[in-house]
Amino acid sequence: MNNDRVRCPWCLSCDIYIDYHDREWGVPVHDDRLHFEFLVLESAQAGLSWLTVLKKRENYRKAYCNFDPKKVAKFDAEKIAELMQNEGLIRNLKKIEASINNAARFLEIQKEFGSFDEYIWRFTGYKPVVNEWKDIRELPAKTQLSDDVSKDLKARGFKFLGSTVIYAHLQATGIINDHLTSCFRYAETAGKNGAKKKSGR
Repeated sequence: MNNDRVRCPWCLSCDIYIDYHDREWGVPVHDDRLHFEFLVLESAQAGLSWLTVLKKRENYRKAYCNFDPKKVAKFDAEKIAELMQNEGLIRNLKKIEASINNAARFLEIQKEFGSFDEYIWRFTGYKPVVNEWKDIRELPAKTQLSDDVSKDLKARGFKFLGSTVIYAHLQATGIINDHLTSCFRYAETAGKNGAKKKSGR
């Protein structure tokens, strides 16, 4: 990686953060498995740092069957007990139970809309929201958009996905581009064809 590039200041503390920022953050996602992965990780992060979660990401991939929602939705009490003993995870019972519940709700959305991707990109008219922040202090923790998505998800039975968590999801999956305008990734991600064609459903 090129450490001479100008980056968003939040990622500069370590290489894991920089790599995530340079490769993934803000890149438009249209893959349901990856959407589910981020939802599980972001829900697990609540009250903790994203770096803590990133360091445990590979452990989550193994424990959560590479984030296959069909498999996660079938996790039973025995599996929950196993996850609670896994030191590579964030061992919070309510968060683990929420991830299993959310997998089932995720499948319901897929059945209704054809994909979770179709569902969530509807909120922005199938186009990324490209912001023009110049200072990291300008970035909001949540917006009306994240409020609306979170409210709808909660109405559908999702748990541990408040507006702040959902705003992080929208940022991570490129539905919102919150790279600072000075960051080298701003132009790269803003220039990607993140728009999703409406399915006609």
